[in-house]
Amino acid sequence: MLIQPCDPPPRAGITAVGSLLPGDVLTSDDLQREVARPGGLALPPGILTKATGIVSRRVAAEGVYASTLAAGAARRALDSAGLTPHDVDLLVFASASRDMVEPATAHIVQAELGSRAHALDVTNACNSFVNGIDLARTMVLAGRAHRALVVTGETPSRAVRKAPADFAEFRDGFAGYTFGDAGAAVVVEAVERGGILDVDTETHSEHWEVGGIPGGGSRHPRGDSYTYFQGDGHELRGVFEKVGTAVVDRTLHRAGTDWDGFAKVLVHQVTVPYLERFAELTGVPAEKLVVTVPELGNVASASIGVQLDRVFAALAPGERVLFVGLGGGISIMTMVWEKS
Repeated sequence: MLIQPCDPPPRAGITAVGSLLPGDVLTSDDLQREVARPGGLALPPGILTKATGIVSRRVAAEGVYASTLAAGAARRALDSAGLTPHDVDLLVFASASRDMVEPATAHIVQAELGSRAHALDVTNACNSFVNGIDLARTMVLAGRAHRALVVTGETPSRAVRKAPADFAEFRDGFAGYTFGDAGAAVVVEAVERGGILDVDTETHSEHWEVGGIPGGGSRHPRGDSYTYFQGDGHELRGVFEKVGTAVVDRTLHRAGTDWDGFAKVLVHQVTVPYLERFAELTGVPAEKLVVTVPELGNVASASIGVQLDRVFAALAPGERVLFVGLGGGISIMTMVWEKS
């Protein structure tokens, strides 16, 4: 009996990446002075830097929107691959920020790029971008798309309360003072080798109220106070620590390797102490991390995309990278990607 060789399973991977940072830099000391001035708050000198490890962040100027940053990053990703917007048949805007409630920001990005792809939004807090990559991967593998462009544009600095009435209000909005703005984009398409090898998620939705921006939906359609980020950073950290490292442990087990099997580990970065605690709990070596939070702050779902852009060119074919996403809601997500 003649045994026919089996075709290799289809693969999809990331073939290009781009990112965009706004030109305006805001230091933590300047932000602290800006926040303290309206209410005359007597804040300890350097409290923002000391508590977060964040020295500065980029902030979008007037007239620069989430779509602006996403489109700029998209052009860089396409240019690096020698592609045009018309080479893409799926455009996913995957971000915690957006230009407006309706229509989907993906259409605004697409209008700016001039493409004609199927366009839609994906949102899941700071895991939005990794979720968008996973969605694009499944669409490519299902034959629903040939080449996808996944973009994010994050402007969480606009959800920061700049004039707290008192110290209690400052404390309640403290997590927002970690935010910075950025855009990122990746091209996802079929590859012959490597690609996205593994995806895992863990969700604990009972903690959805721990932090977020409540305005703009059916619960709070109007009211300026609802447009600011609200949440307790210590409580958020406590929830993630309680959830533990199970999803990361499972991913390493399935990959059949320890941290040595990955060239880099890209993890969503909120503050320096938060990142140090992640490294302590998981045991990931410091040299595997791509640290951006001291200079950029918490850029929400763009965090992993910006990190990937910084290391992409230096990665050799066959090297693997682990993405670890942490998002409000609460969700944790891992993705193993091998450069083709």
